[in-house]
Amino acid sequence: MNETIFSLHNWPRAILHIDGDAFFTSCEEAIHPELKGKPLITGGERGIVACASYAAKKLGIKRGIALHEAKRICPGLIVLPSDYETYSLFSRRMFNIMRRFTPQVEEYSIDEAFADLTGMRRALRASYESISLRIQTEIGREMGITVSAGLSVTKVLAKVASKHRKPMGFTVIPGRAIAAYLETLPAEKVWGIGPATTDYLSKMGVKTALEFARLSEKTVRERFTKPGVEIWRELRGESVYPVLPEEKSSYTSISKTKTFAPPTSDRDYLFAHLLRNLESACIKARRYGLAPRRIGAFLKKQNFDTEGREAKLNRPSSLPPELSELLRSLFNGMYKRYGIYRATGVVLMDLVQDTRIQYSLFEDPLRAEKIRELYEAVDALSGKYGKHTLHLGASHPLEVRGKGRRGTPTVREQTQLYGETRRQHLGLPLFQAEPSGKPIDTSLKSV
Repeated sequence: MNETIFSLHNWPRAILHIDGDAFFTSCEEAIHPELKGKPLITGGERGIVACASYAAKKLGIKRGIALHEAKRICPGLIVLPSDYETYSLFSRRMFNIMRRFTPQVEEYSIDEAFADLTGMRRALRASYESISLRIQTEIGREMGITVSAGLSVTKVLAKVASKHRKPMGFTVIPGRAIAAYLETLPAEKVWGIGPATTDYLSKMGVKTALEFARLSEKTVRERFTKPGVEIWRELRGESVYPVLPEEKSSYTSISKTKTFAPPTSDRDYLFAHLLRNLESACIKARRYGLAPRRIGAFLKKQNFDTEGREAKLNRPSSLPPELSELLRSLFNGMYKRYGIYRATGVVLMDLVQDTRIQYSLFEDPLRAEKIRELYEAVDALSGKYGKHTLHLGASHPLEVRGKGRRGTPTVREQTQLYGETRRQHLGLPLFQAEPSGKPIDTSLKSV
């Protein structure tokens, strides 16, 4: 019997979760209507499926499988390079539509967001269900894509609800109906419960989300860490995770990776990629006033074997010239002359606030201060002319030889509108239109 054991009130809070349906391919279909309903994937530049349309999914094509395997399943598969610049514009538009209904919108990922609708019924003169449906409908009408929506009393339950029916689903889980929805939901389907926790729950005889939620508080606090306790509370209708509308500014680590093609064993070219990873990671760290105390680097081979190294810094720094020699030392320890590599990556770890730190006896304080002043100017120029306008000389082979990628560049990458530079584009996606009923000329794109 599913008696009410969680929430005494249907709507102590009203949290909406919006989840894009096959977001990347949906954006492509919105721009190119002739692709609607066809088996379509993005990720041609990576050699794997980044996103599959629902027509492709019905044929058994899943995210992450190799491109050759996807083409074997569907010889007529349409393969597109991922146009992240355009997808981010769609993402921003989706979040802005949500903000028309409430200022409390948390951008969780490029195609997901939470919205706290609590208290908005009176202001909008509608029920929480009606408000949620209006948001879902407006996104579809204005953007030409579909999203699934879940409405419940906590973030975890709202995410459970949005996954319940896809695509174009809308599921409501009020406080008094929590048990009914959790009864058949496998525990591993709950947001935040990973493979290790699933195995642990299984050893306890817990298979479903409802069985987990019905554990006693004493048992949960004794056997689980803080995240497990918080998920348990959220499943019981207690809102633990607030909707955070501000941009994320707290990081424990920052990583930047790059997969390129064709794979290579060229030492200078590989280090150029690794150094560009470092420059990109440091740009983000400086944006938030952070600096790492440790850095890590890795090289991924053509057979996907990965080798990594990490090192501790003498003092925290987010300035590439101060880290480049250490990075080269890590690279020398990983690089094998006859290895064929397809990806590089850098991770900045143990991040702290980047304050002016006392220099060691072995450093030249004047040189360090000049490097800091130099990068203040570099950041200003990058803000005006685009990221990596100024870069370290050892990463310059990327400008000469290219960054390496599979497939053809996206239309947006190949098109430069008035007022744009190669590095800095206006926030405008390119749409393919069919004027006056005439056939589409695919060689031309219009805004």
